[in-house]
Amino acid sequence: MGSDCLFCRIVAGEIPATVVRETDTTLAFRDIDPKAPVHVLVIPKEHYADVATLGQGDPALAGELLATAAAVAEDEGLLGDGFRLMFNTGAYGGQEVFHVHAHVLGGAPLGPMLCR
Repeated sequence: MGSDCLFCRIVAGEIPATVVRETDTTLAFRDIDPKAPVHVLVIPKEHYADVATLGQGDPALAGELLATAAAVAEDEGLLGDGFRLMFNTGAYGGQEVFHVHAHVLGGAPLGPMLCR
Protein backbone atom coordinates (compact mmCIF):
# COMPACT_ATOMS: atom_id res chain seq x y z
CA MET A 1 0.00 0.00 0.00
CA GLY A 2 1.13 3.54 -0.59
CA SER A 3 2.28 6.02 2.01
CA ASP A 4 -1.26 7.36 2.40
CA CYS A 5 -2.42 4.47 4.62
CA LEU A 6 -2.14 5.45 8.29
CA PHE A 7 -1.88 1.88 9.55
CA CYS A 8 0.68 0.85 6.91
CA ARG A 9 2.78 3.79 8.10
CA ILE A 10 2.43 2.58 11.71
CA VAL A 11 3.55 -0.91 10.64
CA ALA A 12 6.53 0.66 8.82
CA GLY A 13 7.50 2.58 11.97
CA GLU A 14 6.93 5.96 10.33
CA ILE A 15 4.22 6.91 12.85
CA PRO A 16 4.59 6.03 16.53
CA ALA A 17 2.07 3.84 18.31
CA THR A 18 1.82 2.27 21.76
CA VAL A 19 2.23 -1.36 20.75
CA VAL A 20 0.81 -3.95 23.15
CA ARG A 21 1.42 -7.10 21.06
CA GLU A 22 3.20 -7.94 17.84
CA THR A 23 3.52 -11.15 15.85
CA ASP A 24 5.14 -11.81 12.49
CA THR A 25 1.85 -10.98 10.76
CA THR A 26 -0.14 -8.75 13.15
CA LEU A 27 0.24 -5.64 15.26
CA ALA A 28 -1.88 -4.49 18.21
CA PHE A 29 -1.70 -0.96 19.58
CA ARG A 30 -3.72 1.40 21.76
CA ASP A 31 -6.31 3.60 20.06
CA ILE A 32 -5.39 7.28 20.32
CA ASP A 33 -9.06 8.19 20.94
CA PRO A 34 -10.28 5.37 23.22
CA LYS A 35 -13.99 4.66 23.51
CA ALA A 36 -13.57 2.37 26.55
CA PRO A 37 -11.02 1.95 29.36
CA VAL A 38 -9.33 -0.64 27.14
CA HIS A 39 -9.37 0.14 23.42
CA VAL A 40 -6.77 -1.67 21.34
CA LEU A 41 -6.65 -1.91 17.55
CA VAL A 42 -5.45 -5.17 16.02
CA ILE A 43 -4.32 -5.10 12.39
CA PRO A 44 -2.65 -7.40 9.92
CA LYS A 45 0.71 -6.02 8.85
CA GLU A 46 -0.26 -6.70 5.25
CA HIS A 47 -2.74 -4.22 3.81
CA TYR A 48 -6.33 -5.32 3.28
CA ALA A 49 -9.02 -2.65 2.96
CA ASP A 50 -11.61 -4.33 5.20
CA VAL A 51 -12.51 -7.55 6.99
CA ALA A 52 -14.49 -8.92 4.03
CA THR A 53 -11.50 -8.51 1.72
CA LEU A 54 -9.21 -10.09 4.31
CA GLY A 55 -11.55 -13.02 4.95
CA GLN A 56 -11.87 -13.78 1.25
CA GLY A 57 -8.25 -13.08 0.35
CA ASP A 58 -6.39 -14.75 3.21
CA PRO A 59 -8.52 -16.78 5.64
CA ALA A 60 -5.42 -17.95 7.52
CA LEU A 61 -4.35 -14.36 8.20
CA ALA A 62 -7.91 -13.56 9.30
CA GLY A 63 -7.56 -16.37 11.84
CA GLU A 64 -4.22 -14.98 13.02
CA LEU A 65 -5.85 -11.58 13.48
CA LEU A 66 -8.55 -13.15 15.67
CA ALA A 67 -5.94 -15.09 17.66
CA THR A 68 -4.02 -11.87 18.31
CA ALA A 69 -7.23 -10.11 19.38
CA ALA A 70 -7.97 -12.94 21.84
CA ALA A 71 -4.43 -12.75 23.23
CA VAL A 72 -4.79 -8.98 23.68
CA ALA A 73 -8.08 -9.46 25.53
CA GLU A 74 -6.38 -11.95 27.83
CA ASP A 75 -3.32 -9.73 28.36
CA GLU A 76 -5.59 -6.78 29.20
CA GLY A 77 -7.55 -8.82 31.77
CA LEU A 78 -10.82 -8.74 29.82
CA LEU A 79 -11.70 -12.44 29.70
CA GLY A 80 -13.47 -12.56 33.07
CA ASP A 81 -16.01 -9.78 32.56
CA GLY A 82 -16.03 -9.87 28.78
CA PHE A 83 -15.15 -7.58 25.94
CA ARG A 84 -16.34 -6.49 22.52
CA LEU A 85 -14.49 -7.30 19.32
CA MET A 86 -15.66 -5.06 16.52
CA PHE A 87 -14.87 -4.58 12.84
CA ASN A 88 -16.26 -1.53 11.05
CA THR A 89 -16.55 -2.15 7.31
CA GLY A 90 -17.31 0.48 4.71
CA ALA A 91 -18.89 3.89 5.02
CA TYR A 92 -22.21 2.63 6.41
CA GLY A 93 -20.32 0.50 8.94
CA GLY A 94 -18.42 3.51 10.23
CA GLN A 95 -14.98 2.54 8.90
CA GLU A 96 -12.65 5.54 9.01
CA VAL A 97 -9.27 3.97 8.20
CA PHE A 98 -9.44 1.65 5.20
CA HIS A 99 -6.93 -0.90 6.49
CA VAL A 100 -8.78 -3.73 8.22
CA HIS A 101 -8.66 -3.44 11.99
CA ALA A 102 -10.40 -5.03 14.92
CA HIS A 103 -11.30 -2.96 17.96
CA VAL A 104 -10.82 -4.79 21.26
CA LEU A 105 -12.98 -2.87 23.74
CA GLY A 106 -13.56 -3.54 27.43
CA GLY A 107 -12.76 -2.70 30.99
CA ALA A 108 -16.28 -1.42 31.78
CA PRO A 109 -19.86 -2.13 30.70
CA LEU A 110 -20.08 -1.09 27.05
CA GLY A 111 -23.80 -0.51 26.70
CA PRO A 112 -25.92 -1.30 23.67
CA MET A 113 -24.38 -2.51 20.48
CA LEU A 114 -25.84 0.29 18.33
CA CYS A 115 -26.97 3.80 19.09
CA ARG A 116 -30.28 4.67 17.53
